[in-house]
Amino acid sequence: MAVLRLFASVRVAAGTGSLTLPGETVGEVLAAADERFGDGFASLAGTCRVWLNGESTAAAVAVTDGDEVALLPPVSGG
Repeated sequence: MAVLRLFASVRVAAGTGSLTLPGETVGEVLAAADERFGDGFASLAGTCRVWLNGESTAAAVAVTDGDEVALLPPVSGG
């Protein structure tokens, strides 16, 4: 089980900033979140940068208990 941290728009869509989800890979953790929160969340999550324990990562990377997966939406401003 990994801790999923959510920020900005994905946090609002999920209604929480953090939760624990099952999965053996980053992709499985994200798929569990998509299933739990639905299509609106999934479409937002698809635009996010994904980090594992503070480093950019890919869906196929393995996670272990207590790892932190973070979703960071694009930011605009000036």
